[in-house]
Amino acid sequence: MRIALEAAQAAAAAGETPVGAVVIDPASGEVIAIGANQPIGGHDPTAHAEIVALRAAAARLGNYRLTGLTLVVTLEPCAMCAGAISHARIGRLVYGAADEKGGAVVHGPRFFDQPTCHWRPEVTGGVLGEESSAMLKAFFRARRKGAVR
Repeated sequence: MRIALEAAQAAAAAGETPVGAVVIDPASGEVIAIGANQPIGGHDPTAHAEIVALRAAAARLGNYRLTGLTLVVTLEPCAMCAGAISHARIGRLVYGAADEKGGAVVHGPRFFDQPTCHWRPEVTGGVLGEESSAMLKAFFRARRKGAVR
């Protein structure tokens, strides 16, 4: 989660919402890919940290199936990202801060609980959640004051 938090900080420094993600091979502990939010800079509404990390991991491994890997992300994934996690066959999802408004894992549509969801990762939430939440709150507080655009 510390690596994901560093990626989130880099996103914030670039004016993006501070969310970071990392794909890890739990068998070896190897970091396969790191992603940070970049929809603004990339002019891509799908460039959430999770999607960026999943794309990089798939490219690195030469396979769109990421079975058995762990995705660590600083914020509860939205519905789009939950769908991508399911399609990638991620084995385990670990997230930091809960997202009552936009989250889709334990909030909102509870994507992985739906009968139409074809792959359900093991889910662990709240890992360094307070730290992740504090980073997001500070970012949006600064944005409201006009310090971040």
